[in-house]
Amino acid sequence: MDWSNKEPVPEFDMEARHIIEALRSGVPSRAVGAYFSDARPRIMREITERMESVGRTGKPGGMVISGKYGEGKTHLLNTVFTRAHAANMVVSYLSLSKETPMDKLYLIYQKVIGNTYLPQHQQPGFLHLLENMTMGSPLASEMIAFSAKELETDKLYYLLRSYLNTEDAEEKFLLQADLEGDFIANAPLKKIYRRIFNTPVKYNVNFTKTKHCQDYFSFMGHLFKQMGYQGWVILVDEAELIGRLGKKARLNAYRNMARFLLPGLGAESTFAIFALSASYIEDVIEGKHDQENLAELFPEDPEPMAAVIELLKRAPQLHPLTRTEFQEVLEKLADFHSRAYQWQPRVTVAELEKITQSGGYLLRTKIRAAIEYLDQMYQYGECHGTEVSQLTAESYGEEVPSLAVLQEE
Repeated sequence: MDWSNKEPVPEFDMEARHIIEALRSGVPSRAVGAYFSDARPRIMREITERMESVGRTGKPGGMVISGKYGEGKTHLLNTVFTRAHAANMVVSYLSLSKETPMDKLYLIYQKVIGNTYLPQHQQPGFLHLLENMTMGSPLASEMIAFSAKELETDKLYYLLRSYLNTEDAEEKFLLQADLEGDFIANAPLKKIYRRIFNTPVKYNVNFTKTKHCQDYFSFMGHLFKQMGYQGWVILVDEAELIGRLGKKARLNAYRNMARFLLPGLGAESTFAIFALSASYIEDVIEGKHDQENLAELFPEDPEPMAAVIELLKRAPQLHPLTRTEFQEVLEKLADFHSRAYQWQPRVTVAELEKITQSGGYLLRTKIRAAIEYLDQMYQYGECHGTEVSQLTAESYGEEVPSLAVLQEE
């Protein structure tokens, strides 16, 4: 396609400028995911079908995707984010890190809740909706009954009843902070409940955050469904950082992943996706002997960790875009650049495709090469060559050290 004959010059488009700047910098953007959602039709079709099935049946599910560094994993998650919101699903997005390791579910919960977005909302947050819940309302009655009967512990039963009945601002703050992951100790909660209801608290199981945090995920999954949302999508990026954990912590991380990925273990109407590096199998599962470690450390109960390891090994990989798919991306890219800077690029898709061949094999660097070419054509009417390939080393080590060289803790 040749854009040189397009008339008139488009009006300035702030959203188009945002798209170009996000792609230029390589910073993940949900807006980019919204406008480039057709680049990987096959895997997006599979994800969408699974996600819609979870929303329709209420049965939890999940999947793992893998891909080389710079090949579009984060972009794909942002596309899923947009699709989920369009389907009236709540979305949580987080990247694993040293501060948010997968082997500590209570830290994962805290980060998840802090990065939860309701449909049609640009900013995270939803607990303000609980302020509209009143004792005796259908929603309150349902959640109290659920927390009393369907969870492993009954802590959330006492906490929710206290939250709905206290008029003390400090107590209200502490109880809501607990729902956000800043867990209140058992003794203060019992004291608050007794003050309100003049009745002592006796837990059926004594709550500890290291053992019973799954109750909170189950509570939230049911809450979102009762609020009228179609389900809850949890997107986890940088999952390869699990490889930095010591062998026992890493296996515990797999156990926690099972709560999101395996049938029957997850929260109601919850769909989770974990994205990790394509080298994870070779560098970690094989290189650090995870299956042998599992047999050594958990001989009496290797499941569900073994099942998660198999899911990781079979994870669908993001392959490079086909030529047709890449040409469609380039066509959209030139259109956005045109609207972002109010000009008509005198360039064809074939010319853009040719210039990207010097940008390395990563999708990210190819896109940067195309943008730099368009920048020069816009500013000077000609291109004097690009140096985009210098922006990103052709390795996974740009942001994350090779997992093969990481030592066991």
